[in-house]
Amino acid sequence: MPVLSESEFLALAEAELDRLENAIEAAADAADADIEINRSGNVMELEFEDGSKIIINSQAPMQELWVAARAGGFHFRRDGERWVDTREGSELNEALSRYLSQQAGVEVLLR
Repeated sequence: MPVLSESEFLALAEAELDRLENAIEAAADAADADIEINRSGNVMELEFEDGSKIIINSQAPMQELWVAARAGGFHFRRDGERWVDTREGSELNEALSRYLSQQAGVEVLLR
């Protein structure tokens, strides 16, 4: 997989964070889940009714998106058109749906 320039990576990461913000909001509404979304630059903080959080941020030096959830810390790298977990190979939407559901206490499915 070719290495992207920093500006290329930042543009892709920004677009993905924008997409995720909209997808999480829509999925939370559909599931009637109380998830507060706060975004500041390359960091998105999701806060749940029980006070737990999921943090999603871009790491330009590693060219990865990092997710910190109750389930642990996860790194996702761009693979073609998808962001894939560097350890287990799961796709970002699939993995985030799992983490969101665990912390919200209801099934939250990202599309």
